Amino acid sequence: MRATLYYRGSLTSCNYACPYCPFSKNVDSRETLNKDRAQLERFADWVREQGALGHQLSIFFNPYGEALIHSWYRKAMIEFSHMAHVEKVAVQTNLSAKLDWTNELNPDTAALWATYHPGETKEQAFISQAMKLYELGISYSVGTVGLRQVFPAIRSLRAQLPKEVYMWINAYKDRPHYYTDAEVADLTEIDPYFQWNLKDYSSQGRACRAGADVFYVQGDGRVKHCYQDRRVIGHLYRDGLEGLSAQRPCRMKECGCYIGYIHMEEQPFREMYGSGLLERVPRTTMTIY
Repeated sequence: MRATLYYRGSLTSCNYACPYCPFSKNVDSRETLNKDRAQLERFADWVREQGALGHQLSIFFNPYGEALIHSWYRKAMIEFSHMAHVEKVAVQTNLSAKLDWTNELNPDTAALWATYHPGETKEQAFISQAMKLYELGISYSVGTVGLRQVFPAIRSLRAQLPKEVYMWINAYKDRPHYYTDAEVADLTEIDPYFQWNLKDYSSQGRACRAGADVFYVQGDGRVKHCYQDRRVIGHLYRDGLEGLSAQRPCRMKECGCYIGYIHMEEQPFREMYGSGLLERVPRTTMTIY
């Protein structure tokens, strides 16, 4: 079976304090960090076993917090990237951690989704980190939330990154009709895919690969249908992929999150992004600017 797994353990600590982000600044206790590490080690054991069972995996780490400041996530990224049955391992990160370990990654399978947080880091520091990945040939995208006050920072970042590095902009949806038509046009010049994220997708009762071959794994092994339709559909370590897999129409009225709507059957995103789907790198990166 070919499956995609989104993994989220007990980690809730982030070294940033972005006001718009649900991953608010928090300091996990040593107990919580030890629990998170043990959970990931158990998950890694399970991943190792799947090759012998004939499964091909794509894995995306998106914890509530910053993963790469913790050694166990870096270790897992390196190991998974060299496993023959892992087609992709990616992580959502703010790029604040040292990147000396990334030269151990297999650039054919490892990828990063890097989020730029103006106000939390200096622009040149972020660009320096991004360029290290570029020089290593590791697939990555960069992006930020499209708040009006950071428009100048968005334009500046785009101007300084290599043209072939895709920069996405997450639409700010907390306020209805937040953008003017002119602002949408300006942001679309920077991110040609901005309008795909600007809207929400009618999803209730519609077919989605979530729960069929896309699974949202919690640190304790519970598997949710997705992060919006949060029903628990089984347990990874008890049921295995075959036991979890079933067609399950979405129960939510709408889906507005990239890691959800890209898996809707009727949407074109798998074709648009191809092998860069997890790290959010579209097929046409070389020609969209």
